[in-house]
Formats: sequence, C-alpha cells, structure tokens
Amino acid sequence: MNYVSTRDKENKVSSSFAIAHGISEEGGLFLPEGIPALSKEDFNKLKDFSYTERAKYILKYFLTDFSEEEIDKCVNGAYIGTFDNDLPAPISKLGEKMNILELWHGPTCAFKDLALQILPYFLTISAKKIYNGKKSVILVATSGDTGKAALEGFKDVEGTEMVVFYPQNGVSDMQKLQMSSQEGNNVHVCAIKGNFDDAQNGVKKIFTDNEFKKLLAENNMEFSSANSINWGRLCPQIVYYISAYVDMLNNGEDLENGFNVCVPTGNFGNILAAYYAKKMGVPINKLICASNKNKVLTDFINTGVYDRNRDFYLTSSPSMDILISSNLERLLYLLSNENDAYVNSLQKSLSECGKYSVNDEIKEKIQNEFYGGFCDDAETANTIKDIFESFGYLIDTHTAVAVNVYQKYSEATNDERPCLIVSTASPYKFAGDVLKAIGKSADGDKFKVLDDLSLATSTPIPKPIEKLKNAKVRFTEVYSKEDMYTAVKASLNLM
Repeated sequence: MNYVSTRDKENKVSSSFAIAHGISEEGGLFLPEGIPALSKEDFNKLKDFSYTERAKYILKYFLTDFSEEEIDKCVNGAYIGTFDNDLPAPISKLGEKMNILELWHGPTCAFKDLALQILPYFLTISAKKIYNGKKSVILVATSGDTGKAALEGFKDVEGTEMVVFYPQNGVSDMQKLQMSSQEGNNVHVCAIKGNFDDAQNGVKKIFTDNEFKKLLAENNMEFSSANSINWGRLCPQIVYYISAYVDMLNNGEDLENGFNVCVPTGNFGNILAAYYAKKMGVPINKLICASNKNKVLTDFINTGVYDRNRDFYLTSSPSMDILISSNLERLLYLLSNENDAYVNSLQKSLSECGKYSVNDEIKEKIQNEFYGGFCDDAETANTIKDIFESFGYLIDTHTAVAVNVYQKYSEATNDERPCLIVSTASPYKFAGDVLKAIGKSADGDKFKVLDDLSLATSTPIPKPIEKLKNAKVRFTEVYSKEDMYTAVKASLNLM
C-alpha cells in the first residue's frame, strides 16, 4: 500500500514514511493510494474477535511495510491493560435507535486515546525505518483532548520530544489541568494567546519552514506530528467504526438496510474515519456531521462553500471550536477523483482568501454521503438534561451536540435506521457545564464540581480525572501566536 499526498499524487511513499513525516513536503496530507475492501466473510471473522484482534486484522491492510510482529507489538502495547476492562470502544443502547459508542474509557477519558495510545508505537517503528537514529520532534496544536492524549501517549518515549500548543482561554479547566500537569521528561506544554486555528496555523508554518527544518537537522532532529493530519492518527480510528458495526450485529441489531453514524466533529478526522469504514464495506447510510455554534462544516455541507471568515465562538463543547477543518482536504481529494491540482487550488484559496467553493459535482457527492447540522449551547444543555432524565445516562457536551443533531436529522428525514452516535469524552471532563445542564449549581472549585456531579448522578468519577486532585502544575508558559517559533526553540534547547 503506497501513500500519496493530497497536493502531489506523484509523491508516493510507504506508510512508515507517511507516519514518520506526518505531512508532505509541499504541505499536503498523506492518504492511502487505494481503499481496501472487506468481504462478508471478513466481517463474520471479525464478529468473533476481540478489539485487539480486530485492530490487527484491519491495520495490516494499511501498514504493509510493517511486519506482523511489529503490528502485534503496536496493538498489544496500545490496547492491552490501558482501557477500562480492556474494552476500548463499548456500546450503550439508549431506546430503540441510539447506540452510543463510548470512546472515553482510556487514560485521558477522550476518544483521542484510541489513536494516540498506538501512534507512539507506529512512530518509533517508522522512525527506525526512515530517520536513521534522528530524534522525532512532534508538534501538536490542540483544542483540548488531542493535547493530553498525545502527551500521555508519548511521555518518556525514547527518541521523541513533544511540544503541545493550546489556546489559553479555549479549553476547559479540566483539560488545562490535564495538560499543564503532564509528567514526562520529553514533553513541553505552551498556552497561546489566540484560538485553536491560530495554534494549528502556527504549527503548520513551523512544519514547512525550511530554515527551521535545517536547524533541526543540524541537531539530529526531524519534525513529525500527532495531530489528525498524521495518517497514523486516522488509521486506528477506522478500526473502531468497523468494530462497532460487528458489535451491533452481535447485539442483534437489524442492519439489513444499513445504519447511520453521527459524529461531533471540528477537524473532520473522526467522521472521515467513518467514511473510510463505509468505503471498506461497512453499511453506513448517512454520515451525520454534528457541529456546535462554530458551524463552518454544517454550512459547507449544505452550500458547498467553505468560509472561515466568520465570528469565532467559545462554546461549552470546546474541542469543536474550530474554523479550519484540516482533514476535509483528504475528502476533497477522494471526491475530486484524486485531482491534486484541484485540491491545491482550493487550499490556496483558503489560505489567501479564507474561503473556497467546490464544484456542483463534488457538492452533490458530499450531500449524498453527509448530513450537516448544528446546535447551540442552550440546546446542548437541554439535550444533556433530557438524556439523563429519560435514560439515567450521563453525556458530555460534545456527545450532546451529536445526540441533538441526530434528533434533528431523524425528525427532518423520518429515517428509521439505527444510529451509531459517537461519544467522544467523559462528562467529567466538562463537569461544570454538565452539572448545570441537569439543574444543579456548579459553584466551587473544579474538584468540588466533580464531587457534586458524582453525587447528583450516582456515577463514578473516572480514575484518570480523580487523580488530578493531587496533580502538580508543571507548565505555565503563555506565548503570543507570533512567538510559537521561540516556544519550540526554547522547549528543544535550541536558543
């Protein structure tokens, strides 16, 4: 399986190269040259497998320059003894149609764990094949969850240094504490004065800065990425959609006419993984893209115009407070019949003008595959309350966005198919907003709020969040977005 760049399809590389470098030389994103297809026989086999066995079975199609032993090492290291009950992606059924895919049973209580626990294994193996002993410098921009999951996955991993940037006022108190208290001698955390898009743009500029890359090379270092621009992040996410499908079959769901998938997404990576699963043979009908008030993806799906020139809102679902959805570039490449020149023109327009419009053919393809919807903070809170009162089930603010948009889709279309709703974070990561949503006061410090939420709902505080009560803050640096170069140099002792 070769990998190509969205902006230069003649640039063909191995999966190890794509993972080790993270991004192509000209700024494009790597993706596999083809999409493997699974047969009915394959799915019947997978029904009897554990999650780790399913992961090994699926990843072998994409990581063809990894040996079977290397894939075993990656999967076993990532998923055995790391998640609650060794079940990374269990499903809870609510009512007749809603299947909640719980992706927050890992060490940071967010869906990013399913990719970022395995990425360090991918990267260290890839680096040995590609870098000849150079240290991998991993830059991360985060809207909250990616940062902590990446830090936890890469802490003290030999041959790596990690620098994480997050928007100073754009993450929850619990997310900020998780990152600022991170242990590990090779990790560095920096807040920036700006939003997530500022952090992401800054990281991309540093990535493609030839002078900076030369400086790293002189110090025996090489850039890589743990953001979802790295195929090593996206690939493991495909696994949990395929796994969820066979779990639903095992649970007796009638999927003869397919099912829908609803994903709360800002950067488009999570829902793109579901699209890949569909193309591999999972009978997904409609991919429901759920946005908060920063509804740039909703507007794009409905109009064919992507326009980031709009107000930016801080919401109760901060991991989705994003106006530049990087992974959309991969979808555009696929839907344009691998037209790298066309993708280049769109990305150039986005960079220079802040917007682009796709042609009618691609717009029609997008609307055939996707439904876009959004909800605001008030609707999010009402949905948390409604789900708790109706089912005794507690959801976080991002999952609530997905539930709300799924309900709107169902009402608008009368689609009676079962729906897989992706639950991306523990409600305890956003305890204050969740507690207020169910009608309780959220006064007091963040740890009292945790205790109050647990008491009010008779649910346990997840252990990774409970232990933050004794965490010591290590990182307090705040930089302007213009000083991100300085932050990286200081973190790597290159000043």
